[in-house]
Order: sequence, then C-alpha cells, then structure tokens
Amino acid sequence: MSQSMYAPQQPQQPQQPQHGRPEKKRGWFARHKLLTGLGAVVVVVAIASAVGGGGDDGGKAPAAGDTKGKQQPAGQQEQPKKAAAIEGDGDFEVGTDVKPGLYRTSGNEDGLCYWERAKDASGETDSILANDNVTGTSYVTIKASDKIFKSSDCKDWEAVDEKATGTPKTEAKGDGGMFKVGVDLAPGTYKSTGNEDDMCYWERAKDASHNTDAILANDNVSGTATVKISATDAYFKTSGCKDWVKTG
Repeated sequence: MSQSMYAPQQPQQPQQPQHGRPEKKRGWFARHKLLTGLGAVVVVVAIASAVGGGGDDGGKAPAAGDTKGKQQPAGQQEQPKKAAAIEGDGDFEVGTDVKPGLYRTSGNEDGLCYWERAKDASGETDSILANDNVTGTSYVTIKASDKIFKSSDCKDWEAVDEKATGTPKTEAKGDGGMFKVGVDLAPGTYKSTGNEDDMCYWERAKDASHNTDAILANDNVSGTATVKISATDAYFKTSGCKDWVKTG
C-alpha cells in the first residue's frame, strides 16, 4: 500500500460564541473523519488507569501505607497516581503556568477535548502553531518558544518523561489515538481490516509537535490497511479504523 502525505487543513475562523462559550476550532494538522455536528477531527486512544480496591476494615479507610486487605499481583507494587501538570480548562502561559515538555491526556471521549499551541495570546487564528480535537489519548510537546497552551474539555494533562520505558503491546484500538512507539506499542507490521468509506486514518510521526513536518507517512484507507511501524518512529496515530493487530 502506498503511503501518502496530506497537506494540512487550515484552521477555520471561530464562529460567534453561543451561550457564552466559544466553539471548538478544528485541528488542521489531523486528517481524520468528521464528527457530525462538531466539524472536528477525531483521534483516539483509551489508556485507562486501574484503581486498586481497598479491603474491608470495618468501614474505615486504610491508613497511608496500609496494604491490608488489598490484593496486589505478584511482583507488582502499587503505583501512586501522578499529579496533574495541567488541570482544567484555560489558557496557560508557557514558562509561567506550564513548563515546556511532553504532556499526555487520556480518557477523553467524543472529540470534545481541544488543545492548542499558540505563538502569542492574541487569540487570532494565525497565532495557532498546532491544535487538535482528541478522543482517547493525545501526546503534545510544548516548546519553550511557545507562548500559550490552551486546553478545553480535556482530561487533566500529566507530564511524561520522554525517556520513560514501558511494556509495549502488539495490538492497538483502531480509534485509539496516539501511541508512543516502544512504550505503548511495539514496532512491527500491523494490519487493520474491514474499514469502510476512507474513514480509517493512520499516521507515523517523528515527534509530538503536531507540525506537518513531523509526519513521516499517513493515509486514509478503505478495506485493509497495512502499516510497518519502525523502531525509529516516535508515535503512531490512528482514528476511525478497525483494531490493529501485529502480523510481523
């Protein structure tokens, strides 16, 4: 299957706000299916956090460090939940409200999460450096040269160590959004079958800037999609596809 590059869609001028709330801008760096009524690009991945259940201790909450009644898998320690680095909606000034670095949001639904990197605080369309509407998970690198990071209707963002390791999987949800290669998803050849109407979009990227020059390859697919994800790729993005399975 040939790989093709798509020119970015230019962001649309926001319409007049209704009920005191601005409409979401469309993420022009993603070329995915359109959500009816939103006109927004969709990208998904569900990365759920497992919450350990507490034991029965007479109705009392266990004291800090008390693991009585909790069943932990052999050889696995309970990991503390990371504090949110970017919490709630708003415009965050880079260097003051938020530090440059790699961030991740997960558990978003229906493409209502909107984020934006901007070169100034004018709020004008031409100030946008990159943006996207997200379902599931998104990674974003906020650069030191950015001035504003906007987040609306997204789950809290957590800071991510770019050198962190993980246990990569060999399958991916077709509407899964962004996967970090070597951490979330193992390199290799993946296949997605049964796609219809060119609604399946995939992308291999060299970083999480979401700039057009970060895209290594992408395509909109009907039928069967086959993609070779290299160990040198940084991210794999998928939207509107059937689930991916590693075949080689």
